[in-house]
Amino acid sequence: MTDTRESMPLSDWIAKRIRLMLISGELRPGQRISEAAFSEHLEVSRNSLREAFRIMTKEGLLRHETNRGVFVQTPTMASIMDIYRVRRMLECGALRKAWRLHESVKTMRQAVEEAKQKREQELWVDVGSANMAFHSAVVALADSERLSELYERVSAELRLGFALIEDPRLLHSPFVDMNDEIVSLCEEDRFAEASEKMEDYLLISENGLLKAFGKLSGKAR
Repeated sequence: MTDTRESMPLSDWIAKRIRLMLISGELRPGQRISEAAFSEHLEVSRNSLREAFRIMTKEGLLRHETNRGVFVQTPTMASIMDIYRVRRMLECGALRKAWRLHESVKTMRQAVEEAKQKREQELWVDVGSANMAFHSAVVALADSERLSELYERVSAELRLGFALIEDPRLLHSPFVDMNDEIVSLCEEDRFAEASEKMEDYLLISENGLLKAFGKLSGKAR
């Protein structure tokens, strides 16, 4: 799916660019978004930027505060649980119906190798980005632009949850090897097993994130 400015309404293109900034970790929960700075950075009018803000506010990724401006949304425990419900449907379902020669299997392998390299360098934000790329490739196995677009929004919200955790090493490092196991099963055409492994992965990931989120919430009180 192309994402050039010519291929979609400008406000949608702006929203997509900001989502990608969320997914990459460039924007953090609670961060104020400067209308002037973003308008200049993206080379778009403020009216188009405001329309993109409205789109992303409906998606739950941004929030508008009267007389204060636009801020990156901070996830809640309920939203994290809902994200993982969606992930199970998308990722496990895509794996169950996939086939070994799908181009996305190669993309999954590339993302795993990238994550391994960044892990050795202890570049944890980059490890997280590589892991996100892996899971996007999993959803792409379904050959559905609509599902991939949905997962892009889910990924942006998920990354905001990750950004709240104090130790990104514990958050990302263990899952590199699990991703490796999953793609290896795909390369061997064992997609039913890969789907079961993903179920285990998502349960461990969700429990770990909720536990860390709960501790963080406790400190805030």
